[in-house]
Amino acid sequence: MARYQLLYDKVSGLDGLDMVIPEPVDPVDLLRVHTADYVRRALNGELNKMEQRRLGFSWSPQLVQRSLCSVGATVAGAFWAWEKKGVAVNLAGGTHHAFADRGEGFCLFNDCVVAARCWQDQVGEGRRVLFVDCDVHQGNGTAALCAGDASLFTMSMHGLHNYPFHKETSDLDVELPDGCQDEEYLSRLEAALQQLPQADLAFYLAGADPYEKDRLGRLKLTREGLRRRDRMVLDHCRQAGTPVVVTMAGGYAEPIEDTADIQAATVAEALRSYNSR
Repeated sequence: MARYQLLYDKVSGLDGLDMVIPEPVDPVDLLRVHTADYVRRALNGELNKMEQRRLGFSWSPQLVQRSLCSVGATVAGAFWAWEKKGVAVNLAGGTHHAFADRGEGFCLFNDCVVAARCWQDQVGEGRRVLFVDCDVHQGNGTAALCAGDASLFTMSMHGLHNYPFHKETSDLDVELPDGCQDEEYLSRLEAALQQLPQADLAFYLAGADPYEKDRLGRLKLTREGLRRRDRMVLDHCRQAGTPVVVTMAGGYAEPIEDTADIQAATVAEALRSYNSR
């Protein structure tokens, strides 16, 4: 949890950054994605021990408030990026392991899919949304929530042998071997980006966990490799004319300041991409 304050401290002085404190998402909007029973129990502290173990957090009012604010930030980011035709960044978010009826892997609610549904409801359901997920762990919840909907295209670039051990099926899954390094990773990313459809809005789940010193990553990307990854994704969206919402997703390096540094570099790349239009 310490990385969120570290990240805020590192980026708050960046030129051109307009920092906004988000409103919590309205729980009614969670029902666009999650079942009513799950939302009620998650908000009221009624998750059982197995559900909390799967989530990875013990329930607390602070967990609920933090999760609602994180989803609210991604929702606000979607509308800001669309209005400005540019880039918005959530300094948290990317909770892609949350399913309709359960949370997993430190993810209580699926912020990006909730934001996509809120945005579609306002601008038109036929608008296409793209999820570019470069967290080292497959976005299994996102894949399941978006399955069968042609307006939602999911791409996940992740470790083949890493969590979750039962993978869902994204529209495009790029599975990487343990120990994958910069050049192989970036080559496969470039090929994947060329396969993406045109979209009206994109969500980029950056993920600092492909980093070579991440405790849970199993890949071997350097900081420079991760910066190049961010630049490739953001430039692809900009060149396609697609507004993009960036979320931080996972990061578990030791020391944790390494994760905050990598995520601060992601924010800087977002600013660079937007300002270079």
